[in-house]
Amino acid sequence: MFEKLVAIEPVNLVEDAEKELFRYAGEVVLYDDIPSDDEEIIKRIGDADGVLLSYTSRISQFVFERCPNIKYVGMCCSLYSKESANVDIGYAEQHGITVRGIRDYGDAGVVEYVICELVRFLHGYDRPVWKDMPVEITGLKAGVIGMGVSGGMIAEALKFFGADVSYYSRSRKMEYEEKGMKYLPLHELLERSEVVFTCLNKNVILLHEEEFNKLGNGKILFNTSIGPAFEAEDLKRWLDQGDNRFACDTAGAIGDPAGELVGHPKVFCVNASAGRTKQAFGILSEKVLDHIRCFLGEE
Repeated sequence: MFEKLVAIEPVNLVEDAEKELFRYAGEVVLYDDIPSDDEEIIKRIGDADGVLLSYTSRISQFVFERCPNIKYVGMCCSLYSKESANVDIGYAEQHGITVRGIRDYGDAGVVEYVICELVRFLHGYDRPVWKDMPVEITGLKAGVIGMGVSGGMIAEALKFFGADVSYYSRSRKMEYEEKGMKYLPLHELLERSEVVFTCLNKNVILLHEEEFNKLGNGKILFNTSIGPAFEAEDLKRWLDQGDNRFACDTAGAIGDPAGELVGHPKVFCVNASAGRTKQAFGILSEKVLDHIRCFLGEE
């Protein structure tokens, strides 16, 4: 049992999960706003031995050094790698601090977003029709970059609707190839595909000026990654030079700190995270609790 468990910011647990936290700690403190800086994070953690956070704050070495009682950090958000994490996992490992993050909780909403937006492009619902007349997903040459859980789900959904799906990934995914999806090198996929979907880990940049040149004109690019899969200036050049379109759910997926591209006439950003659904928060909550139970030896 924790002596004190602190959620330093909103962590999107469902009500029942928040109540269950009190089973695992003598004292539980849940903050409902995002801390402004490291000093505020340190103040909130205090002498706590357990800490929860989402993706909007960071626990750095500076914070760890000033909160020596921390034994456990629960990331109520995606953890893909040490390098992309918003917790200094390297420091934590060196000092016997357990860090646990979660994955694969909001993917179904992302797939629904992709199909919804794609149909709106293809049929011209609430926007100029993509081709000279409405077209179906059937026969569409679709390329998926990154075949993790969400990329694989998007590929399968497109295949279900009759798209001609190819993919690029760091490793071959034979289970998808057996379903009729073709592996292609990145540049070949970009040249061949009419619509491309980037589904990459945070901080993975694969599309540069050369790749946008390979992608060419008259295309639609979706980014469903947590962050941008390209440099903002390369995306802008591609949009300005041809009849292309770009779609994403949040402004963070554009990777444009100045916020200029959000208003670009060829950028379609719904500005709402597609993965933030009732079902996703339920899955997130159970995974966060599972990690706590495991750490405390209850499972």
